[in-house]
Amino acid sequence: MSEFLSRLAALIGESHLLNDAADTAPYLTDWRGRYHGACIAVAEPATRDELVAVVKLCAAHGVAIVPQGGNTSTCGAATPDGSGRQLLLSLRRMQRIRDIDTDNHSITVEAGATLATVQAAAREAGRLFPLSLASEGSCQIGGNLSTNAGGLAVLRYGTMRELCLGLEVVLADGQVLNALSGLRKDSSGLDVKQLFIGAEGQLGIITAATLKLFPLPSAHATAWVGVADAAQAITWLNRLKDSFGDRLTSFEMLSEPCQRLLDKHQAGRVPFIAPWALLIELSDAGDSAELVERLTAWLSAQDMVDGVMAQSEAERIRLWQLREDMSETQKKEGASIKHDIGVPSSAIPAFIAACGAALDAAFPGCRIMVFGHAGDGNLHYNVSYTRADNAALFDDEAAVNAIVYDQVARFHGTLAAEHGVGQLKGAWLARYKDPVALQIMHSMKQVLDPQGLMNPGKWLSLP
Repeated sequence: MSEFLSRLAALIGESHLLNDAADTAPYLTDWRGRYHGACIAVAEPATRDELVAVVKLCAAHGVAIVPQGGNTSTCGAATPDGSGRQLLLSLRRMQRIRDIDTDNHSITVEAGATLATVQAAAREAGRLFPLSLASEGSCQIGGNLSTNAGGLAVLRYGTMRELCLGLEVVLADGQVLNALSGLRKDSSGLDVKQLFIGAEGQLGIITAATLKLFPLPSAHATAWVGVADAAQAITWLNRLKDSFGDRLTSFEMLSEPCQRLLDKHQAGRVPFIAPWALLIELSDAGDSAELVERLTAWLSAQDMVDGVMAQSEAERIRLWQLREDMSETQKKEGASIKHDIGVPSSAIPAFIAACGAALDAAFPGCRIMVFGHAGDGNLHYNVSYTRADNAALFDDEAAVNAIVYDQVARFHGTLAAEHGVGQLKGAWLARYKDPVALQIMHSMKQVLDPQGLMNPGKWLSLP
């Protein structure tokens, strides 16, 4: 390893090869504090060519690579194993905005650029990059692509898969796939970039991407509304689509336990408590006052528990902050068994009823926290206090997961809607994913990474 590390330092500079335990520690534990690993070192290349040289050196020495962006994964996808023989590859220095083509509504960025940086660059150019996540200040574009991130505006703009026009990828042997493109249409064969979106760094390392931009909205109408049940929420979702079309940007829902938890930790900020709270946002290129008036008129004709309409940008930000703080607020209450599931929006009420009944039968009195992106069917379905002492929660994890994922499968859903699979869900993926689809994925892994050096130990490494 000493020869390997010496050559590695020569490629990227000694100051960008981290060996000391204090320097590597922040990279070795995932955001939830659940997965802990070790590494040979942390390498921080600054350019694609440096990264290519690092990958070729690793291939020659048989050293596995774990790529890491902002280290915000909730599934352990960017955490090395405990062997201490994997190289952690940080892309944080590869953060350039390479190009903005406002006439083509596209931006080309390096994979280490944070989501907030890309949003700001687009905004400065008078355009919108619509991906929005609570972790946008630290998560990176490469990680967003590698997990096919979704966030708060999928209802209108789609996931990263839909937002990506082209990719640059370094393969396991050091070859570079140059599929950067601003084209919306290209029928010249298979769309190979799609192999790497959602692959969590197991097929190659994304180094840059060309992404879609959109007109920058000048008008917003944002409301926090209470409804009686989940069925009413989905009825509203469809009525809003019929009334406002693609001006409906976001449709979030939070269960009553979620609201009470927010109220406990952020007293005075929660407008009211309802059986279900909806955060609804419209956006357009027109005038905010007019859009607010239209949404207010629509809401006044509905049967609701209560409601507030943001009357300023500051009020709009405060309402969104409640939603974005939900995960951190729950973290203050201790551990939970998290599920990032997706079902058709039409199935949300039935899924919530059936899954809640099944969990309560198995674990009477357990706490179920449900919130998320109801507009696209993605719910964060988190379970805790399966016993009086939450310290033993993870002893029940397999049983809880089986109940939740069986119900997800019953309603034709997915166990990984936007957070990826990582180390957390590999065995469950093998249980629920179509076997032919899995076979194709494993075949691609064998073709593109025959040595098994790209992020091993994650779901594509399982038999």
